[in-house]
Amino acid sequence: MTKKPDWLPYAAPMALFLVLTALESYLPIALYPFVYSVKALLVLIALLYFHREWKSELRGDGKAVALGVVAGLLGLWLWLKLDARQPAGWSIGARTAYNPFEAIANPTLRYSFITVRFIGLALLVPVMEEVFWRSFLLRYATDQDKWKSLTLGQFSLAAFGIVTGLFALAHPEWLAAIGYAALMAGLLRHTKSLLACIVAHGVTNAALGIFVLLTGKWHYW
Repeated sequence: MTKKPDWLPYAAPMALFLVLTALESYLPIALYPFVYSVKALLVLIALLYFHREWKSELRGDGKAVALGVVAGLLGLWLWLKLDARQPAGWSIGARTAYNPFEAIANPTLRYSFITVRFIGLALLVPVMEEVFWRSFLLRYATDQDKWKSLTLGQFSLAAFGIVTGLFALAHPEWLAAIGYAALMAGLLRHTKSLLACIVAHGVTNAALGIFVLLTGKWHYW
């Protein structure tokens, strides 16, 4: 039996998410709640299937987790401030900007979708992205041959630049993404904890989701 590549468990959930997200644009917007729910389920299955390969990296003490919470709240502030300074018309793509209060008349279905959306936003995406960007790609871009032997938080300046650039290209809010990638890299370097980054990312995304619900700025999700 052929041994699967070392990078596959780190990259597969992210690749699946990107492919499914790309396919969303070809489907009617009315199907978005169903399509997003299926995407979230498939990504969850992928994470559960591959997690044995990287679950040992999900460790951190109380201080690291606390720093993650603080960094997550700082990350929301940074995201909103930098996005407000991004030149108009310079976005890389766009988000679905789906407003469930206008699109879903049934309250039960509406709040069911919002719950699923928050699970994806605050739980699945932080794990998927931090495992890919901060655990895998930062180390792989530092040393392709020995990346798994590098400790978390050990990465080169060139790797930081590569990951920051790609992270920016993966988000419509590219200027905010540059700042956020730098914040997460700094958190990882300081704590050596992937869990701290996942907590930070989860806090940022959950807080951003609440911000969207309170302000109606649906273009952020």
